[in-house]
Amino acid sequence: METVNFFYVPTPPEVVEAMLQAAAVTSADVVYDLGCGDGRIVITAAEKYGARGIGFDLNPERVAEANENARQAGVADRVEFRQQDIFEVDLSEATVVTLYLLPWLNNQLRPKLQHELRPGTRIVSHGFFLGDWWPYSSLDIDGHFIYFWEVPPKPDLK
Repeated sequence: METVNFFYVPTPPEVVEAMLQAAAVTSADVVYDLGCGDGRIVITAAEKYGARGIGFDLNPERVAEANENARQAGVADRVEFRQQDIFEVDLSEATVVTLYLLPWLNNQLRPKLQHELRPGTRIVSHGFFLGDWWPYSSLDIDGHFIYFWEVPPKPDLK
């Protein structure tokens, strides 16, 4: 059986808040957090903005922790957490995608984001770019960098 090494660094609460503000999250949004850890981004989106959301992580301990955190926060009816490979997730329902992944993983993920996400979907990354896809804006929150993109319209191939 293959061993998977899990690397988890939680996003500070003030960075979570800044990420959700950068994406202008509302109650109409469906937030997907790829590499969700303890679920704090999706839970905060549900608590503060009324959004629905799904977090995805490979680590079963983090997924169990995230589900328990959602229950304790009273938002388990609006969020869920799944142990799933982010490259196997269908992203088409997301209106906001959040990331705190290493640069090489973001780079591999970028084509999937561009292909599966609808135009207008907002993407916010803590710490790292999406390959050479230049962000629309960036923020520095006490040394934590946040990058924001919006999926552009699909080209008209008439």
